[in-house]
Amino acid sequence: MAHTAMSGNGTTAGDDPLQTAVWRLRSRACWADAAALIQPVTAPAALQRAALLVERCLYTEQGWPEAEDALRTAEALAHSDEERGAAACERGHLAYASTLHGVRDRADEARAALGRAAALIPPGAPGRALLDFRRGLLAENLTRSPQSARAAYRRAHAGATAQSDPLLLSFTWRHLAGLALREGELAEARHGFAESLRIREELGYLVGTAPALASLADAEAEPEASRLREEARRLYRLLGGVPTWLSRQLTPPAATA
Repeated sequence: MAHTAMSGNGTTAGDDPLQTAVWRLRSRACWADAAALIQPVTAPAALQRAALLVERCLYTEQGWPEAEDALRTAEALAHSDEERGAAACERGHLAYASTLHGVRDRADEARAALGRAAALIPPGAPGRALLDFRRGLLAENLTRSPQSARAAYRRAHAGATAQSDPLLLSFTWRHLAGLALREGELAEARHGFAESLRIREELGYLVGTAPALASLADAEAEPEASRLREEARRLYRLLGGVPTWLSRQLTPPAATA
């Protein structure tokens, strides 16, 4: 299962106290509480609020109407090409999440929205790396094109590195490692998963740490794999079963007679 990155604010010392509070709630799977702190009176604020609620849909498979409402507000307030592109990127991501979770097939909408975002957000712009990552998710999970996904993830990785966006880097490391694992490149997969886990632990991104632990476990041998999965289960239970999709990966294999 593939998931989202939203560039993080409030993750470094000296950040705005509001952004720090939003980050702490978001990282602990409290997206609705984080969104409630943001007044959607400007395009950037409305977009951040929408992105939080879209992320909640992806991790919990709930809250779709609230995300749609927030996204419509962000789209209405967007005026510059960058703002319209960012709103289109969120629109594409919400449509992707709906398709991925089987809520409603919105694959065509996702492709169109991300394509529109690509026309509005130029290469090198702040939002381009996140857009490239999401286009990689689409290629990997809806189009089933691992080569296109890898190319998009690599562009996103380079952009996140250039922009010093560690949270997005944790996602690009993880998804590049996932492709490597499918191809049997265990050393490359293990390195990427370990980097993703390290970054998330350093940032305190608790809701993303259990998936990172589970992914690394898939590339490790026993007994380390079982230790990592048990730690992932502990965090998963601590967060009340979020992300919902992780339960399948953490379910122990059935005992055989």
